[in-house]
Amino acid sequence: MSDCCATDGLIRLEAALATLISSVKPVSGTETVALEDSLGRVLAEPLVSPINVPSHDNSAMDGYALALKDLHNRDTLPLAGQSLAGHPFSGEIPAGHCIRIMTGASLPSGADVVVMQEQTETTEQGIRFLWKPDQPGNNIRTAGEDIPEGTRVFTPGRRVRPQDIGLLASLGIANVTVYRKVKVAVFSTGDELKLPGEPLKQGDIYDSNRFVIKAMLKKMAVDIIDLGRIPDDKAALREAFRQADQEADAVISSGGVSVGDADYTKDILDELGETGFWKLAIKPGKPFAFGQLPNSVFFGLPGNPVSATVTFQQLAAPALRHMMHQQPEPKVELTLATETPLRKRPGRRDFQRAKLVYRESGELQVMSTGHQGSGVLSTMSHSDCYIVLAEEDGDKPAGELVNVQLFDDLLK
Repeated sequence: MSDCCATDGLIRLEAALATLISSVKPVSGTETVALEDSLGRVLAEPLVSPINVPSHDNSAMDGYALALKDLHNRDTLPLAGQSLAGHPFSGEIPAGHCIRIMTGASLPSGADVVVMQEQTETTEQGIRFLWKPDQPGNNIRTAGEDIPEGTRVFTPGRRVRPQDIGLLASLGIANVTVYRKVKVAVFSTGDELKLPGEPLKQGDIYDSNRFVIKAMLKKMAVDIIDLGRIPDDKAALREAFRQADQEADAVISSGGVSVGDADYTKDILDELGETGFWKLAIKPGKPFAFGQLPNSVFFGLPGNPVSATVTFQQLAAPALRHMMHQQPEPKVELTLATETPLRKRPGRRDFQRAKLVYRESGELQVMSTGHQGSGVLSTMSHSDCYIVLAEEDGDKPAGELVNVQLFDDLLK
């Protein structure tokens, strides 16, 4: 086998990904959105802190602020006031005195240590210190200790997470500049498809692929254009392609990329645009098509529901993230012993659905969630990871170490 191809002319996953990333161009255009509307969006400009965090020297403990030198020859200091969060002590701390201070409150001028209240006791003469710090700075958080003013907090290409919104809010940033949303048109093909809630006739199935693809797209913060179900009619499918290409940056279909008499997708892709590749050396997901339309890129997902889900996550999603200008997110992979034996034929990379399990000893292992047929969507719901078996791998006995890829946020 070569580096790019497996048997029967099938394209290896790495070669397919490289083709996608090199062929797909990031969208142009930015917009400014309110911070609270930025979740999942991709930053288009660096974000620099306009303030120090914390903005002032403050106490890390509830206790007493003082000048350390005032404890050199004594252990009791009279109390001169207090400093609370939002209500600082005014002026400089009087020599030979201490100030009651709460966590987060501004450090009074002249103080250089804070002694926690558990290390003191109150007497008629003032506050008696049962412990003396060795040097200044004890229990003090200095201005800019977390983030100095002018620090670059985030770089372009970062997808905004909930904790990022909290951090930016703490900096007083109300609006952020992000790349415009990628527009993705989605449709499924097949006369047999029915919507959930509709009655099934002999030979009908429910259209699950479009629902799971749209659910994953919603997690990617893109604009979704749902074109619905397209019948197995070449003219109708051609019109769906034309409409999608006019309205979207990317077009995703499921079904119609196999070799059946009514599978017109690849023919129309060749007619209207150009096929980049077709058929992958992975399982499930062999009949995956990628190509260029006049105004958009096209991802043709297989019709089997597990195949559609796996190929979207492994191929279409990374390409869409590249279109969004998003920085690559490495997959989380582990090497674990399999609790169950695994069946595999050499030739294609296999993404077997699985879940993590802990043995009584506390050892983390992985086990198959059952039948690995590409139409068995229930195994996806019962899984939290893939067991990834290489192209040349065969059967694996229980107890053997295998490569495990955790589900990313698209499937969590």
